[in-house]
Amino acid sequence: MTAQQPTSVPRFTGDADPYGGGDPYADHRGADLPFTRYANLADRQLGAGVVAANDEFFAQRENLLLPSRAEFDPEHFGHKGKIMDGWETRRRRGASAEHPWPTDDDHDWALVRLGAPGVVRGIVVDTAHFRGNYPQAVSVEGVSLPGSPSPGELLADDVEWTTLVPRTAVGGHAANGFAVDVERRLTHLRVKQHPDGGIARLRVYGEVVPDPAWLSVLGTFDVVALENGGRVEDASDRFYSPATNTIQPGRSRKMDDGWETRRRRDQGHDWIRYALVEHSEIRAVEIDTAYLKGNSAGWASVSVRDGEDGAWTEAVPRTRLQPDTNHRFVLAAPVAGTHARVDIFPDGGISRLRLFGSLTEKGAARLTARHRELTD
Repeated sequence: MTAQQPTSVPRFTGDADPYGGGDPYADHRGADLPFTRYANLADRQLGAGVVAANDEFFAQRENLLLPSRAEFDPEHFGHKGKIMDGWETRRRRGASAEHPWPTDDDHDWALVRLGAPGVVRGIVVDTAHFRGNYPQAVSVEGVSLPGSPSPGELLADDVEWTTLVPRTAVGGHAANGFAVDVERRLTHLRVKQHPDGGIARLRVYGEVVPDPAWLSVLGTFDVVALENGGRVEDASDRFYSPATNTIQPGRSRKMDDGWETRRRRDQGHDWIRYALVEHSEIRAVEIDTAYLKGNSAGWASVSVRDGEDGAWTEAVPRTRLQPDTNHRFVLAAPVAGTHARVDIFPDGGISRLRLFGSLTEKGAARLTARHRELTD
């Protein structure tokens, strides 16, 4: 049922076995995918949405972007049939009794607005629990349009879509992964399933590419925020939750919406290293421990460096943190750089890190050049 191809991303094809009871994920097919280290650009927390679909007879399109994994209840039926936790369309039929089968061109589609425009590095089309009712194949296209286009504007004849994933066979009850090598800033995706069927979840991994004109108008903004183009490069520990949570929009809403490490039994400490949106001047810092009460970091410091090989400059010295508290620090003098690091002592967690400042002249110039290169 698994067809390995000459690529680093495994391919899954064919039906999964019917559900036989017990843990429905016990036979779910998946693999470690290299591009999942990037942020999910289709995260609802960033503002992503499924803006339209041609059919959602059995299960609604919005389920595609739910943050939790798809759930399965074998006894859950409604007046239209089995209720699935995903997007599921009705069965397509041919034109007549003599030709009852769908044509090769028949497909269903959904339009997805990315939460933050960016370069897509990989896509996961997860057909969890769709064991015999998944699509035969999927394809994904992308486009970059300014403003907030309506579904009608996205589907207009003059809109030129770029293929990210060509029509490819997929497997049922599997996390079907696709590496993408299109160097272009995208704002929307069109997901097609051929000819019909169901998809549980969609994840779109990539790098945020912000609009430099917007950041310029803002003046002072969070230069490490995911939505503004910041990203996590590495972290000492991701045992309980991903380090990327610390640069998500808004305040944490529960304990696992931040970053928490396992308990240390040595004399070391934990840390996260970030890349800023571009060369920036930082003037204020926030370290939030919201919802981390008996497991917040005891102390924290923040350092900044200029360039990959630059020396680290301490912006906030090691400071005692309080549980479930937002800590604010106004820097005595601005600190300029391209990277930042938060160190926590000895372990525990923080929910958010905010670095408030603005782009330097060279940072703005480099960001503008990259934006132009990826949009022209």
